[in-house]
Amino acid sequence: MKRRVFICAAVSFTATALAIRPAAAEVKGMMTIYKDPNCGCCHLWSEAMKKAGYTTVINDKADLSEIKLRFGVPKAVQGCHTAVIGKYFIEGHVPLAAVEELLMDPHDIAGYAVPGMPSGSLGMGEDPNASYDVYRVGKDGAIDVVLEVKPQT
Repeated sequence: MKRRVFICAAVSFTATALAIRPAAAEVKGMMTIYKDPNCGCCHLWSEAMKKAGYTTVINDKADLSEIKLRFGVPKAVQGCHTAVIGKYFIEGHVPLAAVEELLMDPHDIAGYAVPGMPSGSLGMGEDPNASYDVYRVGKDGAIDVVLEVKPQT
């Protein structure tokens, strides 16, 4: 009888753990990522978001211009992929710390952006000597630097 109770308890524990596991992954939120299907750095950035606990939905598109237009990403700050989480866009290789700061301390803005594909940014080789800016984009299209990533000394 003790063996049956143990087995039932083990099965129940495992089922409960599996049932709550997806919920724990959603704690940080659902992130939809639009990227070129052939872009390796976009894939690496997406994997970093998934590893950090975000639930990611990947939409591969060869032409992202319509997506960038739909979410109001100004041409001056366009990167190689566009992610959307909640009411914000995350454009390009925005570092994880900036994404988390944006979501933990809500802002009345459109999103954050890292233009182009800066060497050493998240997904682009993560180099402690990297140097690039993260921009805040207002709902009115105003752009300003929110974070300067500088070499670590």
